[in-house]
Amino acid sequence: MDSDSDDETIHLLEKRRILTEGLFRLPYDLIAYLERAAIHSELGYPDLAAGDSYRALLLCDECVNEGFEYHEEALRTLRLRAADGLPPLLRRPGTAHADLAGGVEALTIDGDQDQRTLQIAQVASLRCYRSLAISLLLCGCLKSAFAFCSRGLAARPEDEELLQAKEYIEEMAKRRLKVDEVDINELPDIGLVRREIYPWNDHEPNRFSQETLNFLNGQLAEAAPNCEVRVTELPTLLESASNTDDYGIIPTNKQLGLFAKADIKPGETVLHEFSLLAANNRLKESLCDACSSELPPLNENTEVVGCPECEDIMFCNEDCLRRAQEAYHPAVCDKDTDTIAKDPDPKEKPFALYLLLLSRSLAMAATQEVHPLELVEVKYIWGDFLPSSANAVPLSPNAPPPPVWTLPFSFQYNISGPLHVLEKMDIDIFASLADYDLWIFNTLYSKFRGTASARVNKRNGHPEVAAVHPLWCLANHDCNPNVQWEWGGRMKLWCREKRIGGLPGGIQAGEEILSHYCDIDLKVQDRREWAQGSLGGWCMCERCRTEAAEEKSKALNGSSEETLVNGDA
Repeated sequence: MDSDSDDETIHLLEKRRILTEGLFRLPYDLIAYLERAAIHSELGYPDLAAGDSYRALLLCDECVNEGFEYHEEALRTLRLRAADGLPPLLRRPGTAHADLAGGVEALTIDGDQDQRTLQIAQVASLRCYRSLAISLLLCGCLKSAFAFCSRGLAARPEDEELLQAKEYIEEMAKRRLKVDEVDINELPDIGLVRREIYPWNDHEPNRFSQETLNFLNGQLAEAAPNCEVRVTELPTLLESASNTDDYGIIPTNKQLGLFAKADIKPGETVLHEFSLLAANNRLKESLCDACSSELPPLNENTEVVGCPECEDIMFCNEDCLRRAQEAYHPAVCDKDTDTIAKDPDPKEKPFALYLLLLSRSLAMAATQEVHPLELVEVKYIWGDFLPSSANAVPLSPNAPPPPVWTLPFSFQYNISGPLHVLEKMDIDIFASLADYDLWIFNTLYSKFRGTASARVNKRNGHPEVAAVHPLWCLANHDCNPNVQWEWGGRMKLWCREKRIGGLPGGIQAGEEILSHYCDIDLKVQDRREWAQGSLGGWCMCERCRTEAAEEKSKALNGSSEETLVNGDA
């Protein structure tokens, strides 16, 4: 970015800071949300703009519906913002009239003060629909963008901006689906957004400081006594295919890694870790609510216990119940959250599991009265972030193409779903903005997507249980790992008997513990495509580079022989 762009970014970030602090003081200010949405758009965060616009739309509904929970607060705040007339954000540029397209030059705002305020809320709702339609379109969430565009046009059919947005959405859908006519029900609704440590995020620790290393090694003392955390260098993930697979030297980046403090024999346990940051998407199934283990048979000697206040919420034993009560359960006890994202459509199961992990982290934060990003279970996890500068959209007309964003995003799972969970937990989604803003959800998702482990249903192969084990994920991924893992109620990591290619197992003191986050029996192209979706880039481990170079060489030589990419495990 050039100096002018840098200066503009600094200016916009300062405006964002002022607006955010204003929302902390006046949490029901729908105009401030729309103003911040505009700033997020200018900064190149269409997802955050959509989140702010949706909160503003909810506050518009609060204003016009007397029976809604925050009606009085929202109406009072809008009345304050409209004391000097129509807020500038809602005016047509250069006039004092409402910004209503389609030949409507002005809105006559008359009557008593409350009536005028309600009319202003209606004007604001149109601005919300416009912003949601365009922002979600830019995120790639076409179905949700079309839905909000349609809702806006139902209120004002001649609105030029919404009509234009509708055309954009339909054109983009034709390109993505490669069709001439678009079926609205088939519109894609999963897009990609920026995966980064936001410039205003002051919750990320210095992961390479001695203080961090000491803390993590203290945590490891019980779970993995023969291991320690060190700073290491990992191959940098690439955005796509490259010609660097056969290079002797490749780009690397600094990360944390798990190392053996003593020799570890094949078959020997490396790590044994319990985590409450777990979730399952099976409704009314016999799983422990705390650790998601299968419950033992219910008989006269069973250790299974239920929550005294909830129906159907069961735990393995008194220990799991105690841990749950200390860590997360009071925030969701008897709150009817146990049906959210359960038994989803098979195509939605991975996204539903991530939402359930997010929900568990929100319950943990509420119970423990800490910021979600300060939870020990997530604080030290690296979310495969890219620098903000690498994610920024170039403003110069001579700039290169925009960057490829890597965090999967949808309106349902990133915006409306988490807010629904918070409302079920009786948390005021407006007054609690400092703890539950959209960028916080996105940061948690970034951390989960690179580190969460999952169990699949043995009958249908669908993922149904997921968990985040913060110590286990310190072991970096490699497609030729020296350990295997299994997750029941606890995560178990042990030394492999053999490596890929039949080499003997065993880990020497000082050697890095190398785990695997994907099925290592997949071919190199499939493994790299998995890494692109979960980690944000192509895997550049030695095995992937070697096998990709061999495949390329055979292709160039015209060989029809299938490349062997998987040795014996």
